[in-house]
Amino acid sequence: MDSTIRKQLEITAAKVRMGIIEGTFNAKSGHPGGSLSIADLLTYLYTVKMNVNPADPDMKERDRLVLSKGHTAPALYSVLAEKGFFPKEELKSLRHIGALLQGHPCIHIPGVDMSSGSLGQGISVACGMALAGKIDNADYKVYTILGDGEIEEGQVWEAAMFAAHYKLDNLLAIVDNNGLQIDGKITEVCSPEPITDKFAAFGWHVITMDAHDFDSIEKAFDEAEKISGKPVVIVQKSIKGKGVSFMEDKCSWHGTAPNKEQYDQAMAELNARIDELNA
Repeated sequence: MDSTIRKQLEITAAKVRMGIIEGTFNAKSGHPGGSLSIADLLTYLYTVKMNVNPADPDMKERDRLVLSKGHTAPALYSVLAEKGFFPKEELKSLRHIGALLQGHPCIHIPGVDMSSGSLGQGISVACGMALAGKIDNADYKVYTILGDGEIEEGQVWEAAMFAAHYKLDNLLAIVDNNGLQIDGKITEVCSPEPITDKFAAFGWHVITMDAHDFDSIEKAFDEAEKISGKPVVIVQKSIKGKGVSFMEDKCSWHGTAPNKEQYDQAMAELNARIDELNA
């Protein structure tokens, strides 16, 4: 990847992380940990990969994204705001009664393709969207993002079987493998490992990548583009809370909002990161 493009993606990702902190701090609730771990992925998708248009969010030929792990809506909202789907000021009213942005993605929000949050259901909806695209001979791609704790849900594997059976090569699932869920380590709660082997056994093409390295991300998506005749899953190795030092790799930040002192520290770290990149 060109170094100038990489640097701009890293700056944008830091801004997306700032939006996540802004939203959860002002809401005094929400899910910062898993939102921060997918910030780089969403930045890449909406900056490089996806065919979307903030001026026409419902255009028929747009690529679709279903955030199956819907509790990480702060990340999706932040990247949509960066992209220009709605003003960044909306992030400050996250989860407030009557506000545009609620705790889980809602389909009335510009840029949101599916209301989600009941774990396991999002990938099933994404399968339906992909099958509809096949039936209509449409060119759009369907992306869906799952949590590694989420894939403990049986419905995920029904969807995986469905996608392989119907050869949904216009579907790309990304599993955010940060190793933690609300109750602790996934390996101790109800281990879904080996994740890559399971998807392969269900007939998917499996790719792995470093969730916080844009060169690795680009390589993974370039490989995915070449696959036909079967669905693709990218298992991204990530760090929960990535980008905020005191949140990194701690399951306690799964669903805890920062207080004022923590907010100030997080924003200072992210601003420093942007300054470093701009130097």
